[in-house]
Amino acid sequence: MCLAIPGKIKSIEMQYDGRVRMAKINFGGIVKEASLEMLPDADIGDYVLVHVGVAISKVDEEEAQKTFSYLKEIGELGDLVDVDDYIPEDTKSDEISLDEVTKNKDNK
Repeated sequence: MCLAIPGKIKSIEMQYDGRVRMAKINFGGIVKEASLEMLPDADIGDYVLVHVGVAISKVDEEEAQKTFSYLKEIGELGDLVDVDDYIPEDTKSDEISLDEVTKNKDNK
């Protein structure tokens, strides 16, 4: 099954010699990079759905939170775990921790 995961854009920069617009996106405490090439109007603070490293659509905050909660509930957030470098040190208490994501993945 292929899923698009909701996340909040934290920063935007041009990469690959200024040819590709990339964003750092927060997925409930896990930060990864994604291309914004399909969403030229996306800006810092916007919520986007990301599929295979590409932001494919914008969503409002309520929809993003609802979707993220459903994914957490069914244990589909384990795929977000890569390396500890993606976890911001100042992870807020209401965000999902790496331990919680890993525990959900182990229980599958």
